[in-house]
Amino acid sequence: MLMKSGERPAELIYGPNGFRVMRPGTHVICAVTGEAIPLEALRYWSVERQEAYASPEVATRRHLK
Repeated sequence: MLMKSGERPAELIYGPNGFRVMRPGTHVICAVTGEAIPLEALRYWSVERQEAYASPEVATRRHLK
């Protein structure tokens, strides 16, 4: 996903049932692939690692490492 001028990553705290926005932004960066994930599309993260993932396959790959 290409980011437009003025778009910046959000800073989140990930919990078991959701996340809390600590610094507003339009997206987060996948910890594995480096791709931007729009906040409205964010569905996968690790509470323990405090990381976001682009898809369930990417999250599984990360957890198996």
